[in-house]
Amino acid sequence: MTEFLAEVIGTMILIIFGAGVVAGVVLKDSKAENSGWIVITIAWGLAVTMGVYAVGSFSGAHLNPAVTLGFASIGELPWAKVPLYIAAQIIGAITGAAIVFFNYLPHWSRTEDETTKLAVFATIPAIRRPLSNLVSEIIGTTVLVMGLLFIGANEFTEGLNPLIVGALIIAIGMSLGGTTGYAINPARDLGPRIAHALLPIPGKGGSDWSYAWVPIVGPVFGGIYGAIFYKAIFTNGYGLPFWILSVIFLSVLLTAAGAELRRSRQKAEQLEETTVS
Repeated sequence: MTEFLAEVIGTMILIIFGAGVVAGVVLKDSKAENSGWIVITIAWGLAVTMGVYAVGSFSGAHLNPAVTLGFASIGELPWAKVPLYIAAQIIGAITGAAIVFFNYLPHWSRTEDETTKLAVFATIPAIRRPLSNLVSEIIGTTVLVMGLLFIGANEFTEGLNPLIVGALIIAIGMSLGGTTGYAINPARDLGPRIAHALLPIPGKGGSDWSYAWVPIVGPVFGGIYGAIFYKAIFTNGYGLPFWILSVIFLSVLLTAAGAELRRSRQKAEQLEETTVS
C-alpha cells in the first residue's frame, strides 16, 4: 500500500467512526440519541486507534495535516511528502463523511435543526468567539502533537501504542474539547465540511464557512508549535522558529484574554446601569 492510499484509508476510518458517533448521538430517532459527550469523546479516541492500527505500518498514520506539518517542521518527515499526505487526508475525510451520510439516510429528514446536522460534519463552538476559539484549537493541537512525540511517533503500530494514542485523544476531548468540539485536525473539519456542502442532505442549511478558518489555522499553528516546543524543551533545540512562534502564541493569548475581559466589563457596566435605572 502506498503512503497516499494509507493516509486516505486511515483518515476515512477516523471520520467514519468519529463523525458516525456524533451522528448517532445528535440525529433524531437514532438509538444512541442523547447519549452524550462522554460517548463522543471515547468513540473519537477509538476512531484514531483504529486508523492507526489500520495504516500505521504504511505511512505512520498521521491522519491529520497538523501532525504532518508538525513532524515535517522538526525533520521527522520530508517536506516533499507533505502535500501528498495532506491531500490524502482531506480526500479520506470527505469519503468518510459521505459514508456517514449514507449510513444515517433516514435520520436527516427526521432532524429539523440545521445546526445539528452540520455538527455531524464540522465543529461548532459552544460560545462563538473566533479568537478565543482559535486559542482553544491551538492549545489542544499543541498538546496533541507533544503527546504523540512523548509516546513515540515511530512506534505507533507496535504493541499498545495505538491504544495510548487513542487515550490521548480521549483526554484532550474530555479536558479541552468542550469549547470548540476539538477539531485539532484541519482535515477532520474541512473534509466533512466540504462533504456537507456537496451532499444532498435534506434541510441542511449553510456550511458555516465564516468559521471554517478557525479549525484550520488553529491546528496548523498548534501542530507546528507543539513539535517545535517539544524539540526545544526536550532536546535543547531553542532556535529562532521557537521564539517567533512563542511570541505569536503569547500575543494571540493576550489579545483573546483582553477581548474577553472587555466584554465582561461592558456586561457588568450594562447590568449596573440597568439596576440603577
